[in-house]
Amino acid sequence: MVRALALSAALVAATPLIAKEGHEAVTTFTLDNGMDVVVVEDHRAPVVQHMVWYRAGSADEPVGSSGVAHFLEHLLFKGTDTLAPGEFSATVAANGGNDNAFTSYDYTAYYQRVAADRLELMMRMEADRMRNIRLSEEDIVTERDVILEERNQRTDNSPRALFGEQMGASQYLNHRYGVPIIGWRHEMETLDMEDALSFYQTHYAPNNAILVVTGDVEPDAVKALAEQYYGVIPANPDLPERVRSQEPPQTSERRLTFKDARVSQPYVQRSYLAPERDPGEQQKAAALFLLAELLGGSTTSYLNEKLQFEQQMVVYAGAFYRGVSLDDTTFDLLVVPAQGVSLQEAEDAMDQAVADFITEGVNEEDLDRIKMQLRAAQTYARDNVDGIGNRYGRALTSGLTVEDVQAWPDILQAVTGDEIIAAAREVLQPEASVTGWLMRDDEVTQ
Repeated sequence: MVRALALSAALVAATPLIAKEGHEAVTTFTLDNGMDVVVVEDHRAPVVQHMVWYRAGSADEPVGSSGVAHFLEHLLFKGTDTLAPGEFSATVAANGGNDNAFTSYDYTAYYQRVAADRLELMMRMEADRMRNIRLSEEDIVTERDVILEERNQRTDNSPRALFGEQMGASQYLNHRYGVPIIGWRHEMETLDMEDALSFYQTHYAPNNAILVVTGDVEPDAVKALAEQYYGVIPANPDLPERVRSQEPPQTSERRLTFKDARVSQPYVQRSYLAPERDPGEQQKAAALFLLAELLGGSTTSYLNEKLQFEQQMVVYAGAFYRGVSLDDTTFDLLVVPAQGVSLQEAEDAMDQAVADFITEGVNEEDLDRIKMQLRAAQTYARDNVDGIGNRYGRALTSGLTVEDVQAWPDILQAVTGDEIIAAAREVLQPEASVTGWLMRDDEVTQ
């Protein structure tokens, strides 16, 4: 479902959201122009990460302009009214920091990690390029060539990546998640100045952005700087509602084979359409997350124990659930057959193992062990300023709230084995699945 982001009720003053001992010290507020701000304090080292997240990713692109969100991400490192092309990153480096950006289906994010006393400089530069980008036709041609070469290297030269694109396009019948983030080549080749500036002028506005600052900072100081640099940027009064085409009922199992002479290791992959984490309703997603961990999250998981060590049918088995998503996501299974085992035999063995898991139910000792590992990992994650900022930014641009992020660890701990099996029965349905075989040109399909 499509959901509007709600950090909480519109906040007039900075409000701490520290749910209980063990959570990060989080403060949120909203500027008068609608820009949301999240501050996560960590005073153990004099560093800060400054991130601006836009609620605009590849799934928000106009039809026919796939890749424009990622294209614009590249272009924002060109010039502005006050910065020459390349000067932004050069300034960050000259101040001992590092910066970059990334695009996904639901967001585009820009970040700098610097000494804490350089935060004001980062805000001034990032606020400048939020509305004052200046592009030339040469910039357009140069960066279009760059993203096309990136597609060459990361996708067209990788059978696994090409196979993954076909899996996604087959899984989503109507939703933009079926279009690759980097874009389809034939559409990338036509991206121009108008495409880039239209996306920029529509989506790059303070009322469509979230500022996440983590590290050695004081919330009041961040608030003052945010008001000074971001607060003076006018909101976009014509910001469109974030409405996307949704999936119709999926009623037919789909299968595909992808053959490529460059394939070194054939494998079977299966994806199922699955619900994402919803604000205030994360229990089912938590059950699916733990289902993935139990089935294929490690070398000691159920599928690996059964298929790799007991039956010696595969050399690898994995299960994956991507729960942080604005709309329906996928639950995936993957098995790599052992030498002499056909793809069909590996798929049949995988199906039987999953059916056995559902019949047998969850081993409580395995579930307790995974929960303990997750609790430890969540504790250690608080030492990673970069990771904290990413965790909040991804969640908030995908429709979750700060409260949802902080509730997630306890929700995971409360999931029962019966809830995990119920989620498996509900989601692992053939009619909402795509099964793909990645194979060499000379392989037979049986």
